[in-house]
Amino acid sequence: MSGAVDLSSLKQPPATAAGAPGAPGGDYAVNETDFETKVLRRSIALPVVVALYSQRSPGSVELVKLLERLVVEDGGSWALATVEAETNMRIAQAFGVQGIPTVIAVAGGQPLADFQGAQPEPQVRQWLNAVIDAVAGKLDGETAEPEQAEDPRFTAAEAALEQGDLAAAEAAYEAIIAAEPNNEEAKGALRQLRFLGRAQNVPESAIATADSDPADVDAALDAADVELLNQQPEAAFDRLIALIKRTAGDDRTKVRTRLLELFELYDPADPIVVASRRKLAAALY
Repeated sequence: MSGAVDLSSLKQPPATAAGAPGAPGGDYAVNETDFETKVLRRSIALPVVVALYSQRSPGSVELVKLLERLVVEDGGSWALATVEAETNMRIAQAFGVQGIPTVIAVAGGQPLADFQGAQPEPQVRQWLNAVIDAVAGKLDGETAEPEQAEDPRFTAAEAALEQGDLAAAEAAYEAIIAAEPNNEEAKGALRQLRFLGRAQNVPESAIATADSDPADVDAALDAADVELLNQQPEAAFDRLIALIKRTAGDDRTKVRTRLLELFELYDPADPIVVASRRKLAAALY
């Protein structure tokens, strides 16, 4: 898999609930929020075995339990990260997962090897040994680039956000952009913040309202915001693309502009965004 998978879209994802402590995978649970820290950064020093599973799949739960036992037995030669696939779809999509369970070894921030389906312990042990041998002497966390000191301007903006002061956070990001017009981190944060400020005030009933009147452009825009806020980007994008097909003139421009704004909330390489851009092009031309 090395070189064929782009994990950059998972470096600054939206928050997602982790597995419950004590549940299968809970003690080693990783979600979209902490994937960069617990998998990508950690894999600089040692291989991280990512197990994507489902609580509804007895075979995948048993595989996770096996890996939990083996990682303890191996005493720190590798790390385990368990991912509940159904609640962390962006991780599964980033790896191109086709079935559950799927196990991927990540080293140096890149996928190294993988296998799919429940496997007996001897085969899993053989695979783990091969991964450990493959990276022996090649990973060294001490040689990784040191993390840069936090920018106090971003710290102030994040502190305001944590306190629920969206206006102050927005002003802080705007100040950064005014001083550095090409600061992409601040631009991205500001887009996310403005979306959050708008979407969190839209009632959940917006989806039902839009579905009852497919010609209501404003209702469709609100519904798409709710779907995106609920981590359903594909549904949100498809809704607006379908509306673009049915509208013309100013209404079509309004919907297309909003759709492009929503695309910008995600990494351009995100598979859902790539597919939706193709659908948009087909709808327009």
